[in-house]
Amino acid sequence: MTQDVKNKTDAEWRELLSPDQYRVLREKGTEPAFTGQYHDFKGDGVYRCAACGVELFDATAKYDSGSGWPSFFRPVEAESVIERADDSFFMRRTEVLCAKCGSHLGHVFPDGPEPSGLRYCMNSASLDFTSRGEQ
Repeated sequence: MTQDVKNKTDAEWRELLSPDQYRVLREKGTEPAFTGQYHDFKGDGVYRCAACGVELFDATAKYDSGSGWPSFFRPVEAESVIERADDSFFMRRTEVLCAKCGSHLGHVFPDGPEPSGLRYCMNSASLDFTSRGEQ
């Protein structure tokens, strides 16, 4: 992948991503609950942005929220994600974006477990998993 991922054209993103990934990452879509490949996945490793490969969440921060989407109580580094107000669909939420490429990942909610009290509710289509042994 190129270093300058924020300046990719729409055509370049479409070539790089699958149709589902493009819909979620670039068009701010959401996959249906309980359908994503990582919602019930229990591997040991790191979840990366499916668009640019930056590390986002460690498997040690993943938990079963019962929501149907992979949920984490914190990102690997606070600087790896950007949080932004999202008022779409007549509700107030906080959108989570990849800090490196600006791709939509999901939303964060204030109803998670300790130690953070947060639930980063991510779309599986926005993530790639790397096993700890493969890092």
